[in-house]
Formats: sequence, C-alpha cells, structure tokens
Amino acid sequence: MKFSEFKNLFLKLMQNKDNPYHPLVWINGNPEIGKGTYIGGFSEINAKTANVKIGSNCDIASFVAINVQDSHRMAIGIQKKIDSSDIKIGDNVFIGSHSVILGGTEIGNNSAVGAGTVLKNISVPPYSLAVGNPPVVKKGYYK
Repeated sequence: MKFSEFKNLFLKLMQNKDNPYHPLVWINGNPEIGKGTYIGGFSEINAKTANVKIGSNCDIASFVAINVQDSHRMAIGIQKKIDSSDIKIGDNVFIGSHSVILGGTEIGNNSAVGAGTVLKNISVPPYSLAVGNPPVVKKGYYK
C-alpha cells in the first residue's frame, strides 16, 4: 500500500481531515491560521460555531485544546444550548503543552502561555506571560 493511501485511510478512521501540521492534529470548522505557525500532534482546534484566528509564526505545542464551545451548562441541565465564543491569538505566540484555550479568550502578540494553563474569557496583553489554572497574567513580562 502506498503511503498516501495509508494516510487517507488513517485520517478516515480517525474522523480527521488532512492538514499541513500533523496527521494527529484535529481541526474542526474553519479557523484562520497564519503563515509559519506550528501545531504539535494531538492538539485540537474547534472552530465549528465561532471564529478562531491564530496569527503568524505561533508555536502551539502538542496536546493543546483550542475550543470555542462550552457545553458544561447544557450537560448539567441549566441551559438548553452550547455556549460559543470567538478566540483570537496574535502573532508570535507560544502556547505550552496541555494548555486549554477556551471561548472569549484573546492573546496579544509576542506572548506566552505556560504549560497546563487554562484560559477562558480573558485578555492577555501583548508581551505577557499567562500561567496556571486559574491563570495569572504577568503583563509586559517579555518587554
């Protein structure tokens, strides 16, 4: 079997589509991703019901979830629909492994998100460092 045939079968089995990053990066919807951006394996970008814009020259590590949807209120029976909010990630942003970027988040240019950080409905200014859960934002850390 040719590699291209195997890859197509693998992507079909994984219910994934081909992307320029890694066969084990799941991209749902139509996020806007800038040139020179790297996305590590086992990461997911869900832009099904809201906009995701990722700038140029970003480094998104493996095992990162970028997800516009939040279903927890629906799952526990206090809401009838899934919440959905846009995500904007600027240029030259680093996002560490096992981080979660949720709807309503905006990360400014030249910023870093530490490994394992969870961001939701938060604005990280340019040249800043965001770490932890709950997150601590160190404004201007990289100036």
